[in-house]
Amino acid sequence: MRFINPKIDFAFKRIFGSNQNTDILISFLNALLYDGEAIVESLEIIDPSLVPPIVGLKNSYLDVKARLNDGTFVIIEMQVLNVQAFSKRVLYNAAKTYALQLTMGELYRQLRPVIALTITDFKMFDDSQDVISHFIFKERTRLSDYPDNQMELVFVELPKFQKELEELKTIADKWIYFIKTTGSLNEVPQAMATVPQIQRAFEIANQVSLTREEFDMLQEQEFLIQDQEGSVALSREEGREEGKKQGQIELTMRLLNRRLGQLNPDTQTQISELSIDKLENLAEALLDFSNAEDLTAWLQANSQ
Repeated sequence: MRFINPKIDFAFKRIFGSNQNTDILISFLNALLYDGEAIVESLEIIDPSLVPPIVGLKNSYLDVKARLNDGTFVIIEMQVLNVQAFSKRVLYNAAKTYALQLTMGELYRQLRPVIALTITDFKMFDDSQDVISHFIFKERTRLSDYPDNQMELVFVELPKFQKELEELKTIADKWIYFIKTTGSLNEVPQAMATVPQIQRAFEIANQVSLTREEFDMLQEQEFLIQDQEGSVALSREEGREEGKKQGQIELTMRLLNRRLGQLNPDTQTQISELSIDKLENLAEALLDFSNAEDLTAWLQANSQ
């Protein structure tokens, strides 16, 4: 038996982003956000894209977005690579999710809390060994909470989780272990199968249940991550900003050619003029492209 890797975007969305299996996401959120207490009783999974109503503002794409039974929005992102300014992207997506709740004429009191849950396959906070970190607004000296503390950032850093199977005690332990190790397992551990939602997650993660198209998409994302990891390693080896950008250009071109076919010279020139940050963003965004028109629209929105 082989399982898809939950760290891959496609796999993560398949396991946690289905309205037919909301019990899995409920268990996951209660474990990681509320110490295993049954705070989340029901939820609705909604379109994870954050498309602003104002032309020219940046679009954002999340892995999963849900509205909880108390109205709280939870946005979830699984991130394998430590790209530049990632911590700012997390804050941006949380702020935009909060702001986009209101349309013209609606009142501020209608705003509901937003929790940004980010799972990383790299360390973000070197000053702490905690696997899970919660950030909220507090007064700097007294450390008292802001009266309307409606945005919370929660991070789960997988490399800091070192527990073995026999050491798993809480449901949070088991879910983190699931995310970190499922891609390398050949069977469902008995200790994990005792949680019905985790057992169901393993069933969804079973590669046998994939269609050919889904399997190809999964492989494409795995190749993307491998190529990006190779590009990052090469950039560090060269140690030069110019070399880093050239490596990112070559990676992005290769991925786009694989996805859309050979690019015309004008498009290649336009891509080569992008900054490193935008090249990295394009390398992630291209997985959502269906045709060359999608690339053209992205370049028009991001080349200014």
